[in-house]
Amino acid sequence: MNALKEWATVVKALESGDQTVILRKGGILEVASGFLVESKKFLLFPTFEHQTYDNLKPQFHKYLDIAMGQKPKEGQNKITSYAEVLSESDVLSDDKINQLSQFHIWSDPYIATRRNWMPDKPMKAVFLKVYKVPEFEIPLKPEYQGCKSWIDINANLSSGESVLSQTELDLRLAKFKEIVN
Repeated sequence: MNALKEWATVVKALESGDQTVILRKGGILEVASGFLVESKKFLLFPTFEHQTYDNLKPQFHKYLDIAMGQKPKEGQNKITSYAEVLSESDVLSDDKINQLSQFHIWSDPYIATRRNWMPDKPMKAVFLKVYKVPEFEIPLKPEYQGCKSWIDINANLSSGESVLSQTELDLRLAKFKEIVN
């Protein structure tokens, strides 16, 4: 099953329901193509690089503390959730990017930095339905390293518990679509 590499802090926010949208342009190894949604359903693979309080809205600093306090042992990673793409859109407008702030935990300066990297490429806004699963550990392999978004993990999940009710998810998804369309 594919896995999306994402900050452990963001994975915690996704799992809590405080974040439902990821904004991506792609990793350094994806400069030519930009970020592409390679799977409509994927594991969330927590990463621990590049996370700082400055990159987060102050009310969500707790997720960085939690993530760093639950860091897996050396050579391992912990999978605790998977996501399903409910909607995606390429967004070029700064106004629309700003309106999407309600759906994520990143600070405005961090989003501006990400937006200014390859400014001619749109930001991919992806609305996710996130499912919690019983935690399992996987060994870190060399092919998981590097600035790339997607990796293939030899694990499959068929069920989990949605972190948001269907009603709440539908409300947020409708608002997301209203902004990006």
